Amino acid sequence: MLHLKLPTDPRWVDVATISIADILTDHAYCEQKAASSCISLIVEYAHLEDLVDTLTPVVSEEWSHFEMVLEQLRKRNLPLGKQRRDEYVVALQKQVRKGDVKHKLTDQLLVCALIEARSCERFKLLSQGVEDQELKKFYYDLMVSEARHYTNFISLARKYQAREIVDARWQEFLKMEAEIISQLTYRPNRIH
Repeated sequence: MLHLKLPTDPRWVDVATISIADILTDHAYCEQKAASSCISLIVEYAHLEDLVDTLTPVVSEEWSHFEMVLEQLRKRNLPLGKQRRDEYVVALQKQVRKGDVKHKLTDQLLVCALIEARSCERFKLLSQGVEDQELKKFYYDLMVSEARHYTNFISLARKYQAREIVDARWQEFLKMEAEIISQLTYRPNRIH
C-alpha cells in the first residue's frame, strides 16, 4: 500500500526499542511538525476550500498525537528532550519545485504523503517489535492514522492536478525518497 522503494531494515526496531526515550522524543517533534506543516499549507492555500477542509482536522489530530506522545513520555518519567534537525524532511523539501503554483502544491502534498508513509511503516515495525503492550497498541493505532493521512495527501494532490501528472511525480518522489534514505546516516533512534 505504501509503495516505498526502500523498506526499513527490520532490525531497526530492535535498536530503536533500546532507546525508547529517544524514539518518543523524536516522535513527539514529528507530530508537532506535522501539525505545523498542515497549518502552513492551510495558510498558503487558504483559497482552496477542499484543502482547508481536509487538513483542518488533520492539524487537530496531529496535535492530539503530540499530546499522546507526551503522555507516554510522562508515564515513563522521561523528559521531552531536545528537538533535532530532521535531515530526511529537509532533503525531501529540497525536491519541491518552485515557480508554478500547481507543481509546487503537488510537490508539497507529495512530500507530506511520503513523510506520513515512512512514519506509518516505522510505526508498524514498532507495533510489532516493542514488548511493552501499551506501546504496541499505541503504535498500531498511530500506524492506522498515518495511513489515512498519507491517502489524504495523495487525494488532495490529485484534486488540484491531473492524476497522471501526480502519479508520475509520485513515482519520482518514491525514487528520490529511497535515495535520500540510503544516503542518511543510520539513525535507529529517529522515526525518519
